[in-house]
Amino acid sequence: MSANPQWDISRALAVARLFHLVCGVRDACVTPFLTLYLRQLGLAAPWVGVLMGTKHLIAALWAPFCAFLAKSYQKRRALLIGSLLGSVGASLLMVLLPPLDKDLGRRSCNDSRGLTTTVRPPGVGLTVNLTLAPEPASSHPAGAPSRPARRRGTGVRNAPGFGKGPGESVQEPFSYLPSYFVSSAEGANTTPGVHPVTSGVQDAPWEGAYQGVSTALPLLAEGTVLGSPANLSATRGNTGALDLSLGGLRWTLILSLGAIAFWELQTAPLEQVADDSLYEYLDFVDATDRYRNLWIWRLLGMSAGVCGIAALVGQLDCFLMPSGPRGMLHFCGYSLVSTLALPVSIAYPIPACRWREPSYKTVQALSLVGGDPRLILLAVTVFLIGAATSTVQNFLFWHMEDHGSSELVMGFSVSLGLLGEMLLHPFKTMLLRKLSRAGTVGLGLGCLSGQLLYYSFLWSWWSVLPAQILSAISNGALWWAVVASIEDLATPRTERPLSAMFRSHFYGGGASLGSFVGGFVGTHFSLAVLYQASCVVLLLWLVLFLSIQPKLPQEQKINYSKLLTVEASDTSDSEQGTERDWLVKAMREEHSDWKG
Repeated sequence: MSANPQWDISRALAVARLFHLVCGVRDACVTPFLTLYLRQLGLAAPWVGVLMGTKHLIAALWAPFCAFLAKSYQKRRALLIGSLLGSVGASLLMVLLPPLDKDLGRRSCNDSRGLTTTVRPPGVGLTVNLTLAPEPASSHPAGAPSRPARRRGTGVRNAPGFGKGPGESVQEPFSYLPSYFVSSAEGANTTPGVHPVTSGVQDAPWEGAYQGVSTALPLLAEGTVLGSPANLSATRGNTGALDLSLGGLRWTLILSLGAIAFWELQTAPLEQVADDSLYEYLDFVDATDRYRNLWIWRLLGMSAGVCGIAALVGQLDCFLMPSGPRGMLHFCGYSLVSTLALPVSIAYPIPACRWREPSYKTVQALSLVGGDPRLILLAVTVFLIGAATSTVQNFLFWHMEDHGSSELVMGFSVSLGLLGEMLLHPFKTMLLRKLSRAGTVGLGLGCLSGQLLYYSFLWSWWSVLPAQILSAISNGALWWAVVASIEDLATPRTERPLSAMFRSHFYGGGASLGSFVGGFVGTHFSLAVLYQASCVVLLLWLVLFLSIQPKLPQEQKINYSKLLTVEASDTSDSEQGTERDWLVKAMREEHSDWKG
C-alpha cells in the first residue's frame, strides 16, 4: 500500500468499480422504462418524443458545462454528492405526475377478467378488439333471449391517423381500455367524440347493447379499468363523467416536461464528472491504462439491474401499489439505489490538486473537427447513430408491449445486448485490426440497420430477443471503432475533449432530433414504418460513408518502430540515400577536416 493514501491506486480502482456498478444498477431502474411510464400517464407518442428530445438536449449541453465549472472551482465531490441527492428528489417528483385520467393506469390484479382487448398506443396504429364474455343464464329474466354460450362479438376499427404496421394483430388480456371507449348506445348518441361502431361487429346478436371504439381521442395510451362485461350496463348515462379537455393534456404535459428537465439537470453531470476525476487521478501516476476497462462494471450493473427491477415490479406491483402506473416502483428503486451510492461517492477518488490546463480545449476540439474532413464524416455518422438509436430507446418497449411482452422480457432483451457486448470485448483488438476502423464502423452501421428492419416485423412477445445479439456489434464494436478513430485523428491533449464532444454534442444532438421526429412519424404512420425509415437512412449513409472514406486524404504518420530498429548492416540503404543524409555528410566532412 502506498505511504500516501491519496495515491492508493488499488483502493481507488476498487471504489471506482463499485461506483460504476451501483450507478449502472441505478440507471437501469428507470432509463429503459421511462417511456413506458410516460405512456402509462396517458401521453401519446408525439408528446413522449418531445419530452425525450428535451431530455437528450439538456444532457448534451448541461453535462459538459457542469463538468467545466466543477473542475474550475474544485467542487467535483460536492457535485457528485449533490447530483445523487438531487436525483433522489427529482425521481420522487416524477412519481407525483398526474395522469390525464385520475383512474388511468389502475389495474385489476386478480385473474378474473371478462374483457380481452388489444389496445394500440396512441400514434402507433390503434386497434381495439373487444371480446364480450357471455353472462350466466341465470342472470336473464325468464323468457328473455339469452346470449349464445360461445359467441363473441369482436369490433375492430383503426383510428384515423394511426397506421397499421406488419404483425399488429395480436390479442392479449388488457384492462386499460378507457371508460370513454365503451358505453351504451344511448350515451354514444349524445356524447361528442364517442362514435358507435356497428359495422365492424359481426356475428353478435346483441351488438346494439354495447358500444365499440372511440376513434376521436388518440391521446391516451391506456385507460381505466372497466370491470366485467356484465357490468357494462352500469355505464349507461355516464359517458360524460370523463372529460378529456385540452387543458388537462396541457397541464400533464407541462408538469412532465418540468419534472424531466429538473431530473436531467440533476443526473446529467454525474457520469462525466466522475470519469474526468478518475482519469486525472490515474494520470498523476501514469496508470491511465487501467482506466479503460472500468466501463465493463457499469454494463454489468445495468444488465443485472434491468432484469432485477423488472422481476421485482412484476412480483410486488399489485401488492405495493394496486392502483397507479407501474412505473412508480421503478422510480422508488432508483431513489433507493441512489441513496446507496452516496457513501461510495464520498470515497470516490478525486485529485486534490491539478495543474491548470487551457480552458479552451472544447473550442480547440471543435476547430479540429471543422478542419479535418475525416472527423466531419465521423461526426455525421455519430449524429445519425444517435438519431436511429433514439427510436429504439424510446419506442421499442411500446412495440414489444403491443405484442404481449412483459417488463421482464423487455429487461432481459436489454441485458442480452449488454452481455453480448461484454463477451465481445476480448476480441476488440483483433476485430479492429482485421477489419480496420472504417470497416468496423461500416459493420456496426449494417448491423444497426438490420436490427431496425427486424424490429419492424416483430410477431410475438419473444421475437425481439434474437436481434439483441447484434447489439454487441451495432453498439459495442461500433463505438470502439469510433473512439479509436478519434484517438487516431486527435492532436496531443485533445483526445478526451474530442471524445466527450462526440458523445455529448453529436450523439446527444442526434438522439434529441431523432426523438422529436420519431414521435410524430410513429403517430402519422406506425412504429414499423418508423423503424423501416430509420433502416433506409442508415443504409444510404453506409453506402455514402464507404464510398467517401477511401477518397479522403490519409495522413502519413511516422513509424517510430522502424526508426528505433537498428539494422545489422547498411546494405539496404543505397549510396545515394546515404549521401542525402545531412548528418552523415556533416560527420564525414568533419572527419575529413580532422584528418587534414
